[in-house]
Amino acid sequence: MKRKGKKRYVFLYIQAGILSFVGLFIIIGLMTTFLSIRISADFMNTALKETDSQKVFRYFLASENKYFAANQNPLEDISITKLAFQLMTNVKPDDYRTFLGKEIPGFSEFDTKIEVAGQGTDFTTLPEESSPPMEVLLKEKEISQEMLTEDSKENKDSNPKPSQTTNGRKVVYLYHTHSWESFLPLLKNANTPDDAVSSDERVNVIGVGKKLKQNLESKGIGVEQSTVNATEKLHNRGWNANQSYRYSRSLVKEATATNKDLTYAIDIHRDALRKEKTTINIQGKSYARLVFVIGKANPNYEENLEFAKKLHKELEKKYPGISRGVLAKGRDAGNGLYNQDLSKHSILLEAGGVDNNMQELDNSMEAFAGVFSDYFWKQNDAEKY
Repeated sequence: MKRKGKKRYVFLYIQAGILSFVGLFIIIGLMTTFLSIRISADFMNTALKETDSQKVFRYFLASENKYFAANQNPLEDISITKLAFQLMTNVKPDDYRTFLGKEIPGFSEFDTKIEVAGQGTDFTTLPEESSPPMEVLLKEKEISQEMLTEDSKENKDSNPKPSQTTNGRKVVYLYHTHSWESFLPLLKNANTPDDAVSSDERVNVIGVGKKLKQNLESKGIGVEQSTVNATEKLHNRGWNANQSYRYSRSLVKEATATNKDLTYAIDIHRDALRKEKTTINIQGKSYARLVFVIGKANPNYEENLEFAKKLHKELEKKYPGISRGVLAKGRDAGNGLYNQDLSKHSILLEAGGVDNNMQELDNSMEAFAGVFSDYFWKQNDAEKY
């Protein structure tokens, strides 16, 4: 009996030792995880927004004074442990994306929030960004002159004098954080999304911005546009494409500091998706589709989101399907800020994709300018100008 008892105790000691050893590793693993986590401000903001702050306050009051818990059970309404777990780990137990987002390359894109879904927009058709290295951006490509000539012939309509104007005041700022973003049909021997780059403003997003500027001015709205070659500026500083928003931020700050009338800011980009997702035919006319991107990591998020939603809604009324929707991105899914903290009427506009031609882009800029000008003149009295 004594031997059996001793064997039993030895077994228990060994078992306890193994469990302690495993437990120690679990504790170390958890500590390492928690200490290495960068708590996302976006995630914290979202988690707190989804929680009723009054219920949280009532919960803590009830824990100290039972009077506040009378006729109600706060624990049935809110889980403090669940909220604490979410804030500590950036993980939502009921959202599998938060478990995989940090582990699978590219999966963090699914952190993008589709605020308003346009036709065909879901997590499989989110905008894509091609980010060629600096040596690719610096290498110039031959331009397809035939495409430029062909497109320009169709866009020489004279515009009537606008009935109301901003009287020379420039109120809209157009700029291009990724000014090198170009379009394959406008370049020779260009086939892949990474090939769609050029510093020639006739064939990149600066040219798209010029068309929008022309259309807005025809509606009486004064526009200032930056035509800075971002590739050159970044290269001169020894920076790469990842620091492009750092540079464009300086442009926006300088422009708004020198011109207090600038109250609307539009950063024009182009998507890297292919033509079937970025093009639509409306009443026999082909358009490059548009996407609105709003940064969640700034104090003007709600105002800019509302601004984008209104433009999307009006675009869809006049040109059904031209807008792919309104997306919100935090720092986990993109820059998260997009310089939109500098204005309460600021958007990032994805104009078409790598396969769109200049005629399709021109058609979309004309459509967007019409909708924007309607919005602008409803919000602003021409008499103040």
